Amino acid sequence: MSETSVKKPYFSVKDIHAYYGESYIVQGVSFDVEEGDIVALLGRNGAGKTSTLRALARVDSPALKRGEIYLNGKAIHPLKAYQAAREGIQLVPEDRRIIGGLTVEENLLLSQVAEPKGWEIERIYNHFPRLGERRNQDAVTMSGGEQQMLAVARALARDVKLLFLDEPYEGLAPVIVQEIEKILLEVKKLGITTIIVEQNAIAALQLADKALILDMGQIAFRGTAQQVLDDQELRHEYLAI
Repeated sequence: MSETSVKKPYFSVKDIHAYYGESYIVQGVSFDVEEGDIVALLGRNGAGKTSTLRALARVDSPALKRGEIYLNGKAIHPLKAYQAAREGIQLVPEDRRIIGGLTVEENLLLSQVAEPKGWEIERIYNHFPRLGERRNQDAVTMSGGEQQMLAVARALARDVKLLFLDEPYEGLAPVIVQEIEKILLEVKKLGITTIIVEQNAIAALQLADKALILDMGQIAFRGTAQQVLDDQELRHEYLAI
């Protein structure tokens, strides 16, 4: 097989190292993701999951000191967060960052102030009818599940190529978790590549194609989600489940 015929991964992370001040948090993480996959990024508390996701999204903290990140061949590691967002990397943080004092629709419109835009607002409401019902409601007065829907919808309102979700099920009732899962499956059907950091490992694994397990800031396992579901010893050692 010639070198030109070798298919390059859609998203590639090569030996990244990131720090909070002097604290060495992400310690040489490398992995590849194929386009359209949902990847569960798992590990115990303090394993470095959120820090890794933030470094990949090019958020200032933690500081990426070494390593390379590529999205569809484009170098992401030299970029700032807003530049990475323009390239299609959208981070939905654990705290959701819903803007109080603005309605649901105003939160969505604000995300489209800068190009490139993603879904039209009415398309978002078709996929998130509950948001359509609450379009004129102050966004922070909605339930936690509805705010999570808005956070995901706001990412889709941008031209998203790679979606990062940090603890999307945190604090949500099981019935709302199921609704979020349905939305993420819709996202998958659209071919949007997704990486999920989630403490509810079983729920994330049941949704995901692939799994990565972090331990002390390093990759301890990479493989399919089903492999982790089937390996009780692995889950117990690294996920305590």
